[in-house]
Amino acid sequence: MVGQIDLHSPEFLANPYPFYRHLRTTSRICWAGDQVGWLITRHADISAMIHDPRLASGPLTTALYQDLPPEAVEAAAPFRATMEHNMIWQDPPDHTRLRGLVSKAFTPRMVEALRPKTQAVADDLLDRVQGAERMDVIQDYAYPLPALVMMDMLGLPTEDLDQLKAWSDDGVDFFANARYATEPLELATRAGESFRAITEYFADVVARRRRAPEDDLISAMIAIEQAGDRLSEQEMLATCVLLLAAGHETTANLIGNGVLALLRHPSQLQLLRDDPSLLAQATEELLRYDTPIQFIRRVATADVEIANATIRPGQVVMLLLGAANRDPDVFANPEQLDVTRQPRPHSLFFGLGHHFCLGAHLARLEARLAFATLLRRLPRLALASEASSGIRTRSSMA
Repeated sequence: MVGQIDLHSPEFLANPYPFYRHLRTTSRICWAGDQVGWLITRHADISAMIHDPRLASGPLTTALYQDLPPEAVEAAAPFRATMEHNMIWQDPPDHTRLRGLVSKAFTPRMVEALRPKTQAVADDLLDRVQGAERMDVIQDYAYPLPALVMMDMLGLPTEDLDQLKAWSDDGVDFFANARYATEPLELATRAGESFRAITEYFADVVARRRRAPEDDLISAMIAIEQAGDRLSEQEMLATCVLLLAAGHETTANLIGNGVLALLRHPSQLQLLRDDPSLLAQATEELLRYDTPIQFIRRVATADVEIANATIRPGQVVMLLLGAANRDPDVFANPEQLDVTRQPRPHSLFFGLGHHFCLGAHLARLEARLAFATLLRRLPRLALASEASSGIRTRSSMA
């Protein structure tokens, strides 16, 4: 709680921006209690703190469990074992090594080669709803598009997608909510069981690829060698889980939030219909306007002074990207959606520094193709209603 605002209430998750605006104008830093930590809202502060080596990702693997009952910690053990080898929760030099081993698959050239596949998936998904009077943009389009592309990259059967997503979602639910839940044991149990299952699934896939490599990302990771180093088996499995989840979650939220924003701003939607060349910068504006990843967490490893406050070692810091992306010190008329806005200075949506999103190029490609195809093929697309919409969106708090 900050004042009377519950950071996990449906009202806040549906529209956090009035709260961000209030917090940004009243204080550079706000203590929100032991369960939440410090809140940082201003663009300049967040840009600096992302690069501050005293704010680390690795300790998150410990901080998450500090206030949980022992039985919940035990139940979540398979989740913890996997996530401790996830590069997102690593700091240099381990993060640098893991990122270097995987990054070759996400160069602009490699991503551009995925354009035909992404376009084919987008067209196929819209073929299925073309004649219908209603569609759920998330369920029918925004979620399956990047998820199916990532399944293809990993060489996984399409029919396994829903089960893999269900397992992955249990982990996301535990990570996002366990610290605030009154009964965390249920979340921990589901996360533990699901991550035992998902790691067994990928262990079987990796074993089969070792015996008979295929033309897919998992086979490429097995073969990758950089400076004599390889991914360990635990790192391999954790990276497979990460790629599956991160490969669709952010992009699905971007597409869903973006389509909703355009439909709520018909003049901006019309600008895109009239001039599709605006699509690249419009995608950057949609990333800024309703950021698909609303915040990132760090843990202080030493005293950090900001304004009149001292962040102590072990305390969690929440860098509110959604607030920074509407900072009036950086963006003119920040509450206004403007698809003609030049994407400078950069919004903070894919992070900065060594934790800059590995899949940023892919997310941009998928989102631009998704918007372009949707606008071209469904010229009469409109909200069913604000209260009961065919579009469901959420602000991701991962």
